[in-house]
Amino acid sequence: MKKPFLTLLFLVLLPFLAVSQTENRKDYRNFPLTLSIQFHAFSMPFKNFKTNFQNIGIGLGTEVSHSSKHNWVQEFSLIWVRNKTIGNGLFFLTQTAWRPYLSNPVFGEFKAGIGYHLAFRPRDSFKMVDGNWESVGKKGKGMLAIPLGIGLGSNHYSENIYSSPFINYQFMLLKGFNKTVPIIPETLIQLGTRIHFNSQIQ
Repeated sequence: MKKPFLTLLFLVLLPFLAVSQTENRKDYRNFPLTLSIQFHAFSMPFKNFKTNFQNIGIGLGTEVSHSSKHNWVQEFSLIWVRNKTIGNGLFFLTQTAWRPYLSNPVFGEFKAGIGYHLAFRPRDSFKMVDGNWESVGKKGKGMLAIPLGIGLGSNHYSENIYSSPFINYQFMLLKGFNKTVPIIPETLIQLGTRIHFNSQIQ
């Protein structure tokens, strides 16, 4: 198992070696449908990769370019993750992403943003009411999320419908866990694709 994780680590660090390539031709279409599989862990970055693959989720999203080109975009994501240990959760994220071409159509990706995490308890909880314990179910709590990500992808632009597959690694800090531990770390490994439709919306 160690070799695949080292390979993944190399791939997500590779963008740091990239030099952005400027292209004059059109290479992007706004508002793609982003579909992804998410692998979640309560972990510091680049630790416990095995744990990520024990907790699977899905993601939906879209994005819009800041420059009418591929290199600067604003992402909007809704992510659901299943985690038996710490509880399931929903992420609502927006991130600004820079995507320098490594060798067309392959690009690296760096992104950062802000979001909201709705975390659910892994099992029923109870609270004291008038001297008796009453169930509050698995009701969760909301936390501020600060995500940072790096990744690789392919953007082979076409005037027709085309897809842009990617792999990302995200590290997040969540604020508001509890009074004793106010900030906690979580990670996501993301595999997915952006489907760019043949649309007049630009």
